[in-house]
This record gives sequence, structure tokens and C-alpha cells, in this order.
Amino acid sequence: MARVVAQVVAQVVARCDDPVRTVDFINAPRNAPGRFFVDPRLTACRTGAAMFDTKTRAIVVVGAQWGDEGKGKLVDVIAERADWVVRYQGGANAGHTVHIGDHSTVLHQVPSGILHPGVRCAIGNGVVLDPETLFEEVDALIKDGVDVSGRLYVSDRAHLVMPYHKLVDKESSASREIGTTGRGIGPCYEDKIARRGVRVLDLAHADRLRTLVERGVEHANHVLIGTGSLKRASVEHTLEALGRLAPRLLGISEDVGLAMHRALKNGAAVLFEGAQGSLLDIDHGTYPYVTSSNTTAGGAATGVGVSPRVLDECIGVVKAYTTRVGGGPLPTEYDEVMGERVRKLGNEYGATTGRPRRCGWFDAVVVRYAVRVNGLSALAVTKLDVLDTLEKIGLCTGYEIGGELVTEFPGDLAALENIRPHYEWFDGWQSSTADARTIEALPSQARKYLDRIEELVESPIRYVSVGTRRDQIIGL
Repeated sequence: MARVVAQVVAQVVARCDDPVRTVDFINAPRNAPGRFFVDPRLTACRTGAAMFDTKTRAIVVVGAQWGDEGKGKLVDVIAERADWVVRYQGGANAGHTVHIGDHSTVLHQVPSGILHPGVRCAIGNGVVLDPETLFEEVDALIKDGVDVSGRLYVSDRAHLVMPYHKLVDKESSASREIGTTGRGIGPCYEDKIARRGVRVLDLAHADRLRTLVERGVEHANHVLIGTGSLKRASVEHTLEALGRLAPRLLGISEDVGLAMHRALKNGAAVLFEGAQGSLLDIDHGTYPYVTSSNTTAGGAATGVGVSPRVLDECIGVVKAYTTRVGGGPLPTEYDEVMGERVRKLGNEYGATTGRPRRCGWFDAVVVRYAVRVNGLSALAVTKLDVLDTLEKIGLCTGYEIGGELVTEFPGDLAALENIRPHYEWFDGWQSSTADARTIEALPSQARKYLDRIEELVESPIRYVSVGTRRDQIIGL
């Protein structure tokens, strides 16, 4: 392989006026150079990889760390070629920020595809829907000139976040300990599993709705008493709020699973949009410091109502470093000084809560685990530009646990309490990547860093983002 690469480079150099070997070429490893090694005179531009084609009609986008990876931007880019964008789990605890020019839009429940004229959007049954904030978001989009009419649908099977869910969440000491957003997501999923939830379709049946609300309020008040709170939920207050929202919500309710089945059968391009990140998955994340739904790719099928067999590709989004919000392990977390430096460089504050995010070096153990659990086809690396000014950059390759080197992410959090991360260190490139639109335009040290990530996590990198704007992304 190394001989073939050398021959290709030699042929290109032979066609140049000044065929002098470059520093990059001299320093290339003896085995086959990584995919991000390029000769500077090899100037042909790579264009963005075509996502949807005749064989690829259903793509899932997931976060491959602890959320906040920049999924909204990737979805925004891919959505240009989609017919549908469908959200499949989570709730208003998610926040996807999309930058268009100098204007930024934060979407909590409405899929990011809504910003593309002609793209239809749906919210699947796996989402717990907060109808009040949903319509606040919709009205804000309309005010900004976004045409939403006839383009947004919600699953009639989606469960509703009720006022009493938010009340219980905010009064819960357990929620505060884990670091939830307090938006009622966990209590709503809890009621769903306990079979006392309220679904969108229940709004059409007044008697049934009252019975369900009475059961929900009774349980919520029982929980509130147990926490020592003096606050109580009200049946009438809840029904009054639902009465205001029901006509509008029922007007956009749909059997989303059936709609997606028909769309895919007719050849539509469908993008399935996840929220949070793989390490927050209720089953596969750092339990109990997780969200209440399946954030991994399997949730796309169950959260929309389609067969797993229709999902053609799964793209995992990762930052060029690591962040998480709230409690729980972060093995590669920076010290206080470096954490504050990167937090400011990357504007690492939650889109939903504004909370400062904890920051650390890129953790290849975590991302390789996410590649395996999701069956990722490729990665999108975001915020490479945040590292532009750093002198040295660490890349975690394993953990030392009890004197042994571990390269697979453990399920027992106790194993992470006294670990010592193993790092490979890279010289920083200390130059701006913001204007790069091809891999060739990136500094050689940045390409070397990406090469090593690709090798360690065992997944190809398809996109690299070098800024917040829509155009600051490199497709491979």
C-alpha cells in the first residue's frame, strides 16, 4: 500500500514544475500514510460526499459523545438534499444551534430541516413533546420568516410533557444531582413506561383525557409529598392548558410511522435526527448520568415506527475534543485553567440551559464504543477550529484501571473513578483553519491529528467542521 501511495504522489509531483519533495512527504510514515496526508501540490478539491443517492435513502445522525457535538449543523447541511427530516427521541431538553450567516437559530423540538424550504419535518413517537414550548418555537420561526405551514407533523403516538412533569422534575433532588434540565423529560418517560402517560391522540377524547390527567396528577402529587415539597399539581390547571393547545396540536398530528413507510417506499430521502449523545443513552450510556431515552441509532427505528432494515447509513457527530454537561464521568476532563480556556474558545455553554460545559481532550475509547454501539458508517468532526491556538493537543487512547491498560469503555462507573487516561500528544498547528474548504487546505498537523482519530476509533471521517457558519464544513 505504501508503494502504491508513493507511486501516485510521484506521478503527481512529476507533473509539477518544481518536483521537490515536501516536508510532509519526508515526514510521512513508512507504512501507508493516513487518509488525511496530502502533498501540498495535490490541489484538486474534494467535493462534499453525496449523502443521498439511489441506494442511500435513509440516514441517521447521532451524537457519538455526551451530546452538544454540533449535530444541528450537520443535519442542516444534509437536509438540503432531504425530503424529510424526522426527530426520533428526547424532548425540549435538546438544543440544536444552526448558524446561517450572522444569524443563529436554536431549535429544541422542531427538526433542523425546517430551515430549508420544501423539506418536511416530523416529530416521532419516541419524542416526549412539550406542546407549549413547541408552539413558542414554531411562532418564533414564523416571526423570522420561516414557512412552517404544511411542513411540520407530530406523531399521534408521541407522549406529552405535562405541567406536573415539569413541577416534579424541578422539585426532585435526584434530577438536580444528575444535572437534568428540569424540563419534565424524565418524569414524562417514567409515566410512559408506567402506562399512565398522555399521548397526542388522547386530546381528541375528553373523557379519556380527564381520566389520564387525574391519574397523572395523583401520582405527581404523591411524588411531591415524598420529596417534602409543598407544591401540588392541579387537574383543572392541566386540562385548561391542554384545552388551549389541543386544536392546534391535533391539526398537525399524523401517523408518522406510516407516513415514513410510504415516503421511503416511494423513494423519498429521509434524515433521522437524534438528540443528546450516545454516552447519554439510557441503556448504553454512563448510567445513571444519562437521559431517559435511547439516543443511539436503534432508537431511530423504534422512535419513528419504521423497520431497522430501512436505515441505510448512520453518521456519528463528534467534537475535536470532548464536552459534557452536568454530573457523571468525563475521563479526559481538563484542569480548571485549560477547561476555562477551551470553554471560552468554543463558547461551551448549553443551548438549552446556558450551563457551562465541562471540557476535555478527545477520548478515542468513548468514540470507538459509540462507533460499535451505533454501527456508525462514518464520523463528522466538529469544532476543529477551537483547537487552532493550542500549543499541544492530547488524544486519549486508553485508560489505566487497577494497573491494567483498558481500551474498551467499561459499563461500571466505579471503574472510572480512579482511572489514569493514556494520551498521545500532538504539536498544535497554531494557525487558523476557519477558511479551509478542502482537506488539503488544513495544516499538516491538523490532518495528522484527524488521521490518528480515524485510526483509533475505527471509522472513516466524512465531514470536518471548522467554524459555526453553514459554509465552514469540509466534505470528504
